Amino acid sequence: MTRPVLQISGLTVAFQIGRQTVEAVSQVDLEIAPGQTVALVGESGSGKTTTASTVNRLLPENGRITAGRILIDGRDIAHLPESEMIQLRGAGIGLVPQDPMSNLNPLMRIGQQIGEALEVHGLSHGSETDRKVIELLEMVGIPEPVRRARQYPHEFSGGMRQRALIAMGLACRPRLLIADEPTSALDVTVQRRILDQLGQLTAELGTAVLLITHDLPLAAERADRIVVMHQGRVVEQGPSQDILRRPQHEYTKQLLQAAPSLSSQRRRRSVESTERPTDPQPTDPAPAAATALVEVEGLTKVYPLRLAQPGQPTSFTAVDAVSFTIPAGRTVSLVGESGSGKSTTANMILGLEEISAGAVRFAGLDLASAKPAQLFAMRRRVQPVFQDPFASLDPRRSVAQSIAEPLRVHRVLDSAGRRRRVSELLDDVALPASFADRLPHELSGGQRQRVAIARALALEPDLVVLDEAVSALDVLVQAQILELLADLQSRLSLSYLFISHDLAVVRLVSDLVHVMRQGQIVESGSPDDLFDSPQHPYTQELLAAIPGAGLI
Repeated sequence: MTRPVLQISGLTVAFQIGRQTVEAVSQVDLEIAPGQTVALVGESGSGKTTTASTVNRLLPENGRITAGRILIDGRDIAHLPESEMIQLRGAGIGLVPQDPMSNLNPLMRIGQQIGEALEVHGLSHGSETDRKVIELLEMVGIPEPVRRARQYPHEFSGGMRQRALIAMGLACRPRLLIADEPTSALDVTVQRRILDQLGQLTAELGTAVLLITHDLPLAAERADRIVVMHQGRVVEQGPSQDILRRPQHEYTKQLLQAAPSLSSQRRRRSVESTERPTDPQPTDPAPAAATALVEVEGLTKVYPLRLAQPGQPTSFTAVDAVSFTIPAGRTVSLVGESGSGKSTTANMILGLEEISAGAVRFAGLDLASAKPAQLFAMRRRVQPVFQDPFASLDPRRSVAQSIAEPLRVHRVLDSAGRRRRVSELLDDVALPASFADRLPHELSGGQRQRVAIARALALEPDLVVLDEAVSALDVLVQAQILELLADLQSRLSLSYLFISHDLAVVRLVSDLVHVMRQGQIVESGSPDDLFDSPQHPYTQELLAAIPGAGLI
């Protein structure tokens, strides 16, 4: 038999937190053969990322391997000297990390960071490096790669930053590629392109892929085997189709039942409609027009282009004359590929981006002409949940301090009342009360996003702008958060602007959906109309690219 590229046996990892030793991973066994993809699935905090970090020997200072072996091509690296691990990382073990912003150097251009990976391992130099960088950017679907290579991370959208990290992970064509949620920030069309490329690399070079994901449809479509983790242990593993069709462990069954799909969401929406027969239909123009909380009219955002060459455009239109309304108590969704203008539109509604043309009116208030006191009062009623939870949380503040911050700024409740409110919100987003004293770096990506959602809900606002708010969450917590959002909307008549590339989730939560492409809305409609009978070719392309359609 072919020797596995990666073989883990009895792996146990512990963290020292104060005087307490916490076992995060216990007795994990798995192996990956050349050319094989193994998906590691489980809820946030189940030990998936810790296992992957251990393979690459990138544990935090307070983490250590207490038992077990990690074999790469038969060589035990569990206690390999750091000098030898430096040579192995990148060339032998590639990594695509989960958090794009904190893993890119904000002071270096994107092209320099990708080129650095090639030059450190002696694979190219000078102009040859520049050529390979452009090829890698093209490969991962970044448009205008020559211009984009000269830009900095803050000039990229979240999805484009993730694609840059994928290019870095693939640069040296490693024997083992660890992909930690590699496509969680990507729209379905780019996601398919990236995963096709990973599949091609696997076939050509016999590269083994360890895919960490909470997306079960994606795991079902792309992985040869699925390993299910729960509370630091492997509870079930086997061929993908066996796990999907004949799950043995109760936890695996829960994951499969909670996994979103277009068909399951149609059933859930039909149940909702029978329970609330008096609700006006979201497509009815009369109530929508009468109760519009937000009116967006001809909204346009134009950015000047730095370093433009002679004869090239000197500006870029990110949002082009977009118009829509957000009715009170309803959910309006924007979908489209990364860079289509969704987040820029949301930032102008939040007042975080200057409007080039057009208008945004919140409860009749024109934001462009509003006075500072009016804007301050408005911001209590409008709260965001951003795509990147690590960047939106102060690393020096505890979870409790971050959640209580809007209460303090707007002088809501006294100190004791704020502590009670923080405790309630942690419970609402399925985090234990003990997390209140933790710092952001002590949380997983999904846990940080739940903190961000709790902070946004603290003031019980009228409008919550959710920019990929559930993309980092596993399916169980995602279901809890979406149920929470629906409950709050029902009780408080909240409005949501929901931005997502997950079309299955969009169908579940939305009253009206707008499809954006290249800064424009190309199609609008109710979820049933849009997903059952899409008219625009781009909408049809998005639906065709949904991973694992029909498998779950």
